[in-house]
Amino acid sequence: MEDLKFLLYCEGTRFTETKHRISMEVAESKGLPKLKYHLLPRTKGFTTAVQCLRGTVSAVYDVTLNFRGNKNPSLLGILYGKKYEADMCVRRFPLEDIPQDEKEAANWLHKLYQEKDALQEMYNQEGIFPGQQFKPPRRPWTLLNFLFWATVLLSPLFTFGFGVFASGSPLLILAFLGLVGAASFGVRRLIGVTEIEKGSSYGNQEFKKKE
Repeated sequence: MEDLKFLLYCEGTRFTETKHRISMEVAESKGLPKLKYHLLPRTKGFTTAVQCLRGTVSAVYDVTLNFRGNKNPSLLGILYGKKYEADMCVRRFPLEDIPQDEKEAANWLHKLYQEKDALQEMYNQEGIFPGQQFKPPRRPWTLLNFLFWATVLLSPLFTFGFGVFASGSPLLILAFLGLVGAASFGVRRLIGVTEIEKGSSYGNQEFKKKE
């Protein structure tokens, strides 16, 4: 049984057109095939992780995720109640199939990303990943857990708000509404920072440096 889970995002940063252009310039300079839907993977972190995890984990799982309808989900969208549906392709590679030599392991990773690019192209054309299809059943416990914690955490706020309005004090009511509005504005601003176009510039210049 595999108890240890280690998540590694080999591209190192989120995809933008600028980062992709710079990444493909690096790929061309290194004689690597260009990728259409991914950034050039950063191999050192992967090869180091594989070397350190040998004997501890038995496999590497490659995950490719797509949201239907070419939607770009965001935390704000979820907050607004938007519905997102996704398809996920998961492939398992035994760790012993990955070369132990650092250079060969790096080449293995580059080949994997070329396959991921082909999977993405196939999904864009056919709207489905190849292989066996599996749809997990809905689990009511997720909804029940959400409702439980929402009740526990929001009940004091609703009770306080009811008390404020019941007091009949215009000043107190305005202060409460102002506090709620300020909190809502602050949360939306913080969530907005997580959007891709407002993300860090990491990758815009780093791809120009040799790994």
